[in-house]
Amino acid sequence: MNQPHRAEILMEALPYIQEFRGKTVVIKYGGAAMERDDLKASFARNVTLLKVVGINPVVVHGGGPQIGALMKRLGKEPRFVGGMRVTDEETVEIVEMVLVGKINKEIVGLINQHGGRAVGLSGKDDRLIRAHRRPHRLPSGEEVDIGLVGEVDEVNPEPIRLLEDHGYIPVIAPVGVGRHGETYNINADLVAGEVAAALGAVKLIHLTDVQGILDGARRFLSTVSRAEIERLVQDGVIDGGMLPKVESSLRALKGGTAKAHIIDGRVPHAILLELFTREGIGTEIVL
Repeated sequence: MNQPHRAEILMEALPYIQEFRGKTVVIKYGGAAMERDDLKASFARNVTLLKVVGINPVVVHGGGPQIGALMKRLGKEPRFVGGMRVTDEETVEIVEMVLVGKINKEIVGLINQHGGRAVGLSGKDDRLIRAHRRPHRLPSGEEVDIGLVGEVDEVNPEPIRLLEDHGYIPVIAPVGVGRHGETYNINADLVAGEVAAALGAVKLIHLTDVQGILDGARRFLSTVSRAEIERLVQDGVIDGGMLPKVESSLRALKGGTAKAHIIDGRVPHAILLELFTREGIGTEIVL
């Protein structure tokens, strides 16, 4: 790459850095970006760069494959309904062990290794994520009990703001706490949406293992509205793990987040391409 072209790239980023400086960007971290060593390092550097230029990244991570792997090692077969993990009392202990005790600390260590200042949180810290049991309704209207799966009642933004204001990058595990101290497994996509709304984030970015949202003819959609999403869900085009991602995005937008995106986390530096280029990548969701 020649030197003038390098300079053009930096200059293209400048207005976006100015626009987002001092504002919060919530990133849902998951998929291949959490599993491939090259992408993990790229993610950590990207998040560190955001903080260095004055943007406040908040990371919400998943860990579904790792939870599933440990469950199988312990002789439990994972079950899902509508993209949500069925969670009994034994499973919620495994979920908390993997998300809070293992993955959260690995991500914090990774960001710190690459020059950031990350601090891990779970929904139990200062009652960060208060929740109740979430009933699951099938498309037929039938209600199904999926166990200790939580619905977010409220996100307490104070500990996140405190960390942001003192130069730290909060990394949040999606475990919630009930009125009586009970532990809830909460879908990380939905937590990211609620956190983005509570913080008034300028952007919510979901890292996935697909280009973005496709229509019924498998054509990529760069922008999709709420009405289009409802139609694609009704037609079964959007299903499985994509359902909580679009629900999360719509909740965030309704709660005051400026923009929501679903992008391909397999692309190196995907976060920077979305934030700092004119074209961006992935699908933008609008109300």
